[in-house]
Amino acid sequence: MFKSSATLRRWDGTRPWHFYALNALIFLGACTFLRLLLWFQFKPEAGSVAQVAQGLLIGLHLDLVTALVVSLPWLVWLSVAPRRWVSARWHRWALTALAALGWSITTFLFFVEYFFFEEFKSRFNTVAVDYLLYPKEVGTNIWESYPVVLIVVLSLAGGFLLARTVWRWTGNLAVALAANPFARRQRAVWAVVAGLLLVLGLPLRLSEARFSPDRLLNEIANNGQLSFIHAAMTRHMDFSAFYRTLPPEEAWRRSLQLVGANPETGGTLAGSFQRLVPGDPARPRLNVVLLLEESLGSEFWGVLGAGYNGMTNSFTPCLDALAEREGLLFTNLYATGNRTIRGLEGVLASFPPLPGDSIVARDRSDHIETIASVLRRDGYETFFIYGGRSLFDGMGKFALQNGYQRFIEQKDFAHPTFTTSWGVCDEDLFDRLLQECRQLHQAGRPFLATSLSVSNHKPYTYPPGRIPEDPDKHWRHHAVKYADYALGRFFEQARREPFYTNTIFVVVADHGARVYGRQTIPLHSYRIPLLIVGPAVVPHPARNGVLGGSMDVAPTVLGLIHRPYLSVFFGQDLCRIPPEQGRALVQHNRDIGMIRGQHMVVLGLNKTIEYYHRDTPAGEFHKVEQPTSADRELLGDAISLFQIADTLYLQQRYWVHTDPASTSSGLSAGLPPPARH
Repeated sequence: MFKSSATLRRWDGTRPWHFYALNALIFLGACTFLRLLLWFQFKPEAGSVAQVAQGLLIGLHLDLVTALVVSLPWLVWLSVAPRRWVSARWHRWALTALAALGWSITTFLFFVEYFFFEEFKSRFNTVAVDYLLYPKEVGTNIWESYPVVLIVVLSLAGGFLLARTVWRWTGNLAVALAANPFARRQRAVWAVVAGLLLVLGLPLRLSEARFSPDRLLNEIANNGQLSFIHAAMTRHMDFSAFYRTLPPEEAWRRSLQLVGANPETGGTLAGSFQRLVPGDPARPRLNVVLLLEESLGSEFWGVLGAGYNGMTNSFTPCLDALAEREGLLFTNLYATGNRTIRGLEGVLASFPPLPGDSIVARDRSDHIETIASVLRRDGYETFFIYGGRSLFDGMGKFALQNGYQRFIEQKDFAHPTFTTSWGVCDEDLFDRLLQECRQLHQAGRPFLATSLSVSNHKPYTYPPGRIPEDPDKHWRHHAVKYADYALGRFFEQARREPFYTNTIFVVVADHGARVYGRQTIPLHSYRIPLLIVGPAVVPHPARNGVLGGSMDVAPTVLGLIHRPYLSVFFGQDLCRIPPEQGRALVQHNRDIGMIRGQHMVVLGLNKTIEYYHRDTPAGEFHKVEQPTSADRELLGDAISLFQIADTLYLQQRYWVHTDPASTSSGLSAGLPPPARH
């Protein structure tokens, strides 16, 4: 059926390498098919024939090495297995079953990789690694978002057919091996062959997949298995070993100037990174309600130009009205990353997005300065309310160790009206938020309340009857509209509360919704809005177009309260800086970057550097090969901020010393960190 009888006889007399080679070739063919599918489905902008050919050749090389290594266990086993085992029927059936299982898993992973690429426009990356740590939320999300049963059935069927095909094409390998067993010399030869195949993978460089200025084209050329392994191996890495650095004294000097803490200007306390931010101690302690919104990027806000049906309708009518009627809207902000955990470290801790894991999930994060720490020292009550489980991404632990007195999570909602795979719906979250704020106000306590929503997340489920759109369609834009509805409902109720007039309400997205764009760091998908509402600080609607990011939220809010506080934050008060001083620090996978004006610099693994320019603030960044003096200055500033952030974190010094005398030793002196409280 598969080959002529003469060919089968030739295969019948072969050794295990035929079995190994055919498995490797099928795996290689499957990788190539997936690559071509991704190419035709997602259509990268780079259309040069030379670039396409180069991408396919690079992908072929990566796939070939992967195929040889993945198939290697077959060669090793069939080369060393005892003769009596190989000739036994049980072994033949076991080998067939294992081959079928292996190919079923492989086929399933190819399905998963396609859907992952559809969502993140990337091969398996840090998101895939992080998601494996939380099977409950991720598993439920996958079950509700994709035809899992159909995919599993197709994977099992595909695995069986592939295993049967390999067995038929190689003949009855057990019979052949029984008739022609390996001599010791032959076994030694195959052991050497196996070793050579392993060595073949050593010169492999994943950086070869970054051959084009089009990030999407690079991702298509990459290999998913290698990309996953690379992401897993670089979760905890030495910054100075992999990224460009400066002499510590220069990095320290630049960083102090960038955060406004230059000792020569008297802004710091005795040379420490810590400085005193001036304010009026007689000002009232205004409440702060910080509303972190899942995936509610700028691309959805009608007031920022988004819409549908020919731009005649908005996905966010409630927020649009709020911004136009009484809000201060920041229109030029970028998220620090494309995951919630990155939004938390940026918004709450005003901390740069270091490569590897977010500090929310790292092991030295039990004493990190946050907006909650600042306000708690000033007499505020602090609590965090999340619709999901506190265990996810270590959010609950991080919050409670760093300024928040309470963490309210899914299990604390006794009778939720509706739940998604990620937790309780936004309405339930905001109802509980109002209840907690009301109780604290009645007790006469100023408060910082922080909420994190979950409804605007795949599989995009929400209660029926709230908006005209059908929730059974599971469409992202419908979930956005529900999130807007829930926020509008919250503000309607909050206006009737006595604490409304002395409260600052802050609406900010944790990150954008989708990953798209040509750059190494796809900035189009990183744009987020920041809306501040509160009659005590925003008497009239206004807009602010200063360039900023997630790290600037906490300093800006504290600036509106305008009480003095000690700070080690990296962000800036966007209401008090000249436009030319605006900047944003961003991260994507293992790349980190800084934007200032119309320039961006990207720092990559193995100390690589990329420069980008754009013509207008709303334009697209294009890679340039020859840096200008402004580019080189930006590079020095970017290296300094990331390098000092890494140092502060590793030395566990990213927190405020309440005793000014304890700040007399600076990092530049090379002294060990003071004892922690």
